[in-house]
Amino acid sequence: MSKLRSVPTLDDVAKRAGVSTATVSRCLNDPKRVVAATRERVMSAVEALGYTPNFAARVMAAKRSFTIGAIIPTMENAIFARGLQAFQEEIHKRGYTLLVSSSAYKPEVEEEQIRTLVARGADGLLLIGHDRQARIYDYLEQQKVPVMVAWSFIPGKRTPSIGFDNRQAMMALADEVIKLGHQSLAMISGMSQGNDRARLRIQGVKDAMQMHGLSPETLSIVETPYEIENGAEAFEHLIAEDNRPTAILCGNDVLAVGAVRQAEKMGLRVPDDISITGFDDIELARIVQPGLTTIHVPHREMGRKAASELIEMIEHSKPGQSIRLDTKIVSRHSLTCPR
Repeated sequence: MSKLRSVPTLDDVAKRAGVSTATVSRCLNDPKRVVAATRERVMSAVEALGYTPNFAARVMAAKRSFTIGAIIPTMENAIFARGLQAFQEEIHKRGYTLLVSSSAYKPEVEEEQIRTLVARGADGLLLIGHDRQARIYDYLEQQKVPVMVAWSFIPGKRTPSIGFDNRQAMMALADEVIKLGHQSLAMISGMSQGNDRARLRIQGVKDAMQMHGLSPETLSIVETPYEIENGAEAFEHLIAEDNRPTAILCGNDVLAVGAVRQAEKMGLRVPDDISITGFDDIELARIVQPGLTTIHVPHREMGRKAASELIEMIEHSKPGQSIRLDTKIVSRHSLTCPR
């Protein structure tokens, strides 16, 4: 019977590199404190032996798992990709690993994932939006797990957030649409129940209508999951209404692209026959023809700042501060004056 190969230890690395175990530990955990020549010798020994640091020992010593959990509503489109990538890059610089789950916009699934990540020792959590039951926040406070909310900034909430004002951003875009002369508006929105981002964007359109003396009750709204096909179906429904809109504001760029594609299939020209706007300014907004007029969301800045602030909460027991980021209207070719 062949002899089982032993797992290389910290002591094995130290002997091979000709240094102390303390030097090896410093080299792995704080390499800037070790001179370059020694660091290269240690890392060569690590690679040659196939040594892997004992994660469990590190966790016990630091009383932290060095993992952060993020629960996003969906992985099926690009809405969250850029911000989450920046979040991951930032926590990686600080020595943390990211665990990502998707709730499929189901509150019961998100709650289960929150409890699972806490049970597995996540040092902190990134959540999207504020809409969830109070008992979940009570649970996280009892477990002393720091939480940061992103993609939504609402002052006065019990959980800190780094995001943007969805209501104000959509109101600014709707204001531009109405100033161009559009008075018959419609909206394709994400599902607003349990989704403060979608709900506030709807309210933003209504705010702009009221500001211009238009009745918010005349706003035709179709709520649908964030898929291109759903945007197309919603567009077809809205165009068939008696009071046909001259402009359709969409809750995100994915829905807007679906609407643009459906308009083309129906022989309608965007924006000559119908104006369409989006929200988020993801790559789709630039690729689709015509390019979407939309709201630019600073996804990468939001991801970086959320990561930095959450780690401060974890490492220094800070309460966490909320930061409002600016959005801006990006004008392309899907919006013009009504004919």
